[in-house]
Amino acid sequence: MSTATPPRIAQLLPAARAGDARAMEQLLALARPDIRRYALRHCAATTATDDVVQEALIIVYRRVGALREVAAFGGWVIRIVQRLCMRPMLAWLKAEPLAQVEDDLAWSHKPDHELRHDLALAIDSLPSKYREALLLRDFEELTIEEMSERLGVTREAAKSRLHRARALVREYLVPTDRTGIK
Repeated sequence: MSTATPPRIAQLLPAARAGDARAMEQLLALARPDIRRYALRHCAATTATDDVVQEALIIVYRRVGALREVAAFGGWVIRIVQRLCMRPMLAWLKAEPLAQVEDDLAWSHKPDHELRHDLALAIDSLPSKYREALLLRDFEELTIEEMSERLGVTREAAKSRLHRARALVREYLVPTDRTGIK
């Protein structure tokens, strides 16, 4: 997909943004081949291209109403695919060093349902302003701008709340003793 918006997409986009289900269906059908081609060309070999295409289509479906300019559709979709292609690499870069993971063997023996329960308790323990920020960003996958708008705070305040919420969840899940050692 080039960054220029094809005429057919430009015709469908306003109706899709207004909530027309048929226009949205046609828009996604038109965008799918270009999204797939871009994902095949630019995603790492380890990334499941079909998953990237599906996630990109879901994001377009959910967020097309937030698109400000019809002409920006092509570039917007390409940027979505780029971010999705980068996720596995970013996750790898952010991974904990092996020594820290080995020190935390208690987590490896817990069943998934217990881990989910612990995480739910950690999130539930947060003050409401931090809980809301965490849920908007990590569960609803809003951008920082969308999150700050929904919270009615500045972009910086939204980022600060999110950072503090994640730190509090981390503290809840991995408590430290008085000396600061896990």
